[in-house]
Formats: sequence, structure tokens, C-alpha cells
Amino acid sequence: MVTRRIGILTGGGDVPGLNAVIKSVVYRSTALGYEAIGIRRGWEGLTHLHPGPELDSEYVRRLDRANTRTIDRTGGTWLHTSRTNPRKMRRSALPDWLSAEQVASMAVGDDVYDLTPLVLDNIARLGLDVLVTIGGDDTLSFSRALVESGIPLIAIPKTMDNDVQGTEYCIGFSTAITRAKESINRQRTTLGSHERIGVFRIFGRDAGFSALYAAYVTSARCLIPEAPYDLDRLAQLLAEDHRNNPSRYALVITAEGAIWQGAKMQELGDADMFGHRHKANIGEALAAELKARTGIETAASELTYDLRSGEPDSLDSMVAITFANVAMDLIRDGITGRMVAIQDGKYAHTDLPEPDVGPRRVDVAEMYDIERFRPRYEGKLGDPMLLVGLHSGVVAG
Repeated sequence: MVTRRIGILTGGGDVPGLNAVIKSVVYRSTALGYEAIGIRRGWEGLTHLHPGPELDSEYVRRLDRANTRTIDRTGGTWLHTSRTNPRKMRRSALPDWLSAEQVASMAVGDDVYDLTPLVLDNIARLGLDVLVTIGGDDTLSFSRALVESGIPLIAIPKTMDNDVQGTEYCIGFSTAITRAKESINRQRTTLGSHERIGVFRIFGRDAGFSALYAAYVTSARCLIPEAPYDLDRLAQLLAEDHRNNPSRYALVITAEGAIWQGAKMQELGDADMFGHRHKANIGEALAAELKARTGIETAASELTYDLRSGEPDSLDSMVAITFANVAMDLIRDGITGRMVAIQDGKYAHTDLPEPDVGPRRVDVAEMYDIERFRPRYEGKLGDPMLLVGLHSGVVAG
């Protein structure tokens, strides 16, 4: 009897909780009689896998209960990751073993190559019966392309921005908010000692969930990409906060994509394979503007990469383990081409996000007080535990 194989990979930025998914998929796989294969470095593992009769240990690793037994105790991803987009690769990023004929056959534009056929070949060569992919919008967009090409696949959403369409929760979000809360509260003493306005920059290129929820649990003001703001009004409120606070400090949390009215933040560096470039540091720019308008010393603090480091908190561990087991339940029942999700506060599964829809965004009217730059705390009776519902039908597992 031929043993069925499950492949698993993590793509995009790492978040706490990925290793709990990997371990749980492996444990359920072995219980169901599957062999688990780990694909290393995200989609790069399926574009750069060297052809040959043996498994390429650089990009493929056999997974079992022994070698995954303790990985859930740490953060990051044991399989490693990358931001590879197989549909839009540059010539310099292609595998060096490709022939000139192969390279030419995959050209789709000026220095743009689509390696999807190579990915499909490698999935077949590895004998994968189903693929489990863990990632955010970019990883999920290529997952959808594979589903449309006939690959049996289950996707699991992760991102600290919590902005994947179709789910109220993504792995990594709770830990990010927990770490942001701890860091902000620690720095209150320094802000008070020097009587400054603190500006905390947090993840959120297109959606403000991270800034909004960090503000929710720290009673801070916050700025989100969905609501360009009046900089003079913000400066006035923060100056009042500073004056009225016995400790003589104030603070505001800004998402990296939040800008004031009339401003345009420069994008820096080369674009990654999904077309994203780093935005100029909004925290430092805002701190300088606030000092100029209020005359009060400011301090800009980064709450970015530290939030994705280290082990997951208990909620992310629980959701990661449960997402993995829901995914395996679906595979056991022969259901693929779906994304595990939370909808209306319940575990569910749904369509993979449409690539052109964009990220899920904060409902400003329901969740954000534009005049006060604060989360809305009222009117929560009947809301899901995480305060935001999708208001869509749930497909039960």
C-alpha cells in the first residue's frame, strides 16, 4: 500500500505560532496514516528544489513526531520562510540549474518569470497528495492559484496585521498585541521621567487592527490607515493629555500605513516579489511634526519586529493547534481548496481570498472614534469575543 503524503510550508514573514501548526499537522498526519513532508523556505522550496532521484535536503525535510516534538515551544518557523512569489520572479532569483530553454519558456514580461509550471512539477515529483500552506495574503494568493490548477490544498491564515479576508483571526495577532501592551506599559516610566510625548510605530501597512487593538488594551490614542487624520487636532489633544497627566507624558500608537491629511510617505528600497516596498518611518516623521507643533520633546519607538519574535502566547498557541487540526479534519474528509478560518467567533472554513479584493480593513464607523483618535468601547453587546464579525455565512467543518 502506498503511503499518502502531506506537504506543509510557511510563507512570508514569521509569526509566533507557526511551529505549533507544523507540529500539530505532523501529529495528526501520522495518526491518519500520512507521511509528512516539510517544504523549506516557503514557495522557494518548490521553485528551487533540485531535480534528482533523492529528496533535496536543502528544501525538503521528512517530518515525524520525533523531530517536531519540541518545536512548538519556540517562535519563528522551523521550516524557515521567504517572500518568494513563483508567478513574478526576476532572472537573478531563478534557480541556477534551469536551462536556457526552461528560462525562456517561463518568461512573461521584462525580467519577469512565472515558475508555476515548475512548482506543479515539483509537487508531483514529491508525490504530495495534499498541501498545507500557512501564510498571509501573498502566500494565500499563490495558494489560490494552485487550487485553480487542481492542487488539493488547505490554507491556514497567519499575519500580525489580522487583515486576511474571510477570517476574524490570523495566527500571530494575539501575541503581537500582548507584546505591544507590555512594551508600551514599560516605556511609560521613561516617557514620564522625561515628560515626553511617546510615538509608537506598529505593523499595519493597509489595515489598522494591530494599532487599534494595542490602543484598546493600553487606553492610548491610535492612528490607522483607514482614517487619514488632522495633524493639528492630534497635536492639540496630545498636548492636553501631556498637561493633564500627573506624570506629564502622553502617547499615541501609529500603524505604519497611517498618514495625516495631505501627507505622502515615501517608499524606500527595492520591492519584494509581491511588489511591497518599505514605507519611510512614520513614527519618526510624526514625532518630529508633533514636537514642532507642541514644543514638547517626543520619543519615537519601534513596535515592529520584536512583536513577531519569541514563543506564542496562549491564545495564539490554542488557535494554531486548532487551525491545524481543523485542516486535518478537512483533509481526512476529502475536503480541499479551502482556508481554515474563524467566523462569528467560531472555527470554520471558507474560500481562499480573492487576490484582487485586498486586505480586510477596520470598519471605522463601528470601531474607531475619528474625533478622539481612540477605539470605540461602547456598543459591544452581542459582538464576537474579538469584537469584529464578518457578517457572512459560516461553512461548518
